[in-house]
Amino acid sequence: MTEIVTERLVLRDFVETDRQAVVEIETDPETNRHTSRPSDAATVHVTFDSWLEHWARFGYGYLAVRERGPDSAAGADVIGMTGVRNREFRGEKVLNLAYRFRPSAWGKGYAIEAARAALRWAEREIPAIPVLISVSATNAPSLRVVEKLGFEDYVEEVGEDGTVSRHFRR
Repeated sequence: MTEIVTERLVLRDFVETDRQAVVEIETDPETNRHTSRPSDAATVHVTFDSWLEHWARFGYGYLAVRERGPDSAAGADVIGMTGVRNREFRGEKVLNLAYRFRPSAWGKGYAIEAARAALRWAEREIPAIPVLISVSATNAPSLRVVEKLGFEDYVEEVGEDGTVSRHFRR
C-alpha cells in the first residue's frame, strides 16, 4: 500500500512519531462514548505496536489520516485513522475496516471519505478477502457511515459485557 490521497485527506502508514496522536485519539472520552471498555494509554501503546507489526508483516494496515495542505502534502497533525487489517471472524479470514477521528474532525465527512478510500483500496488489491466492519448498535453516527459505504447487515451479537455489536460485510 502506498499513500492514498483523496480530495481533502492524505492517508499513509503509521510511523513512530504518530504514536502520541493515536494515544490522544484512542483515549479521548468523546471518541469512546460508544465503547464499553475504553483503552488506557498503556493498552493503546500495545495496540499501536500491533499496527506497526501488521504493516511490517503484510505491507498494509491501518492508516494515519491527515488533512491535505494547499500543495497536496499532508497537514501537520494526525486527525484520525482508517484502513484494513487482517482479522478472523467466526472462523473466516476477513479484512477489518476501522476508522476513528479526533472530535475536532467530526461533522466534516472525513470518516466517509477516508474509509471509502481504504475500502476501495482493499477491494481492488485484496478482492478475495471480504471486508467487515463492526459497530456498536448504539453508535448512530457510525451506523450512518456504514450505510453510506454500502455495507450490508451480516450478524448482530451481544458481547460479554452485554453490549450489542452489529457486523456488516461487503
